[in-house]
Amino acid sequence: MKVLEERILNEGRCFEGGILKVDKFINHQMDPYLMKQIGIEFIKRFANEDINKIITIEASGIAPAVMLGYLMELPVVFAKKKKPSTMTDMLQTTVRSFTKQRDYNVIISKEYLTADDRVLFIDDFLAFGNTAKGIVDLCQQAGAQLLGMGFIIEKAFQHGREALLELGVPRIESLAIIESLDNCEIKLKKD
Repeated sequence: MKVLEERILNEGRCFEGGILKVDKFINHQMDPYLMKQIGIEFIKRFANEDINKIITIEASGIAPAVMLGYLMELPVVFAKKKKPSTMTDMLQTTVRSFTKQRDYNVIISKEYLTADDRVLFIDDFLAFGNTAKGIVDLCQQAGAQLLGMGFIIEKAFQHGREALLELGVPRIESLAIIESLDNCEIKLKKD
């Protein structure tokens, strides 16, 4: 996605420790037109999959997942990091946040993730794959079929893709792949 890559290079900011800040257009202030383009690209990449539900995790994955759900006319479920008082029967796992350096209990109601679901997971970043591993666990607990995972940005140097492939994730699509953030210089992977 050339438009996404250009935005990353022109508006993204790099911080020590492998952090890429794209909050100007993806995960704080959002560009709805870019989100629509991202949704369309994910549709192209997962067109042959028989998906009936899109899953994400709060908070930064919600915007691209909702846009994709809107375009595909599918329900979107987001895993919550805090248990609502009204939720009683749930699936639960623990994920480690790379950015915040802390663990979160992540939950989904058993009502919204079942063995009848054929799931596509959408998120803003793939780094070490910690969040995505939690989604794999939740899908396994529910007996849901995980058909693939889509990420807006993948930081290839943090090897999350490899960890997910080892877990048996059948398909991983990233719209922009960062090869390196060494010396706070953003280097994109070339096709």
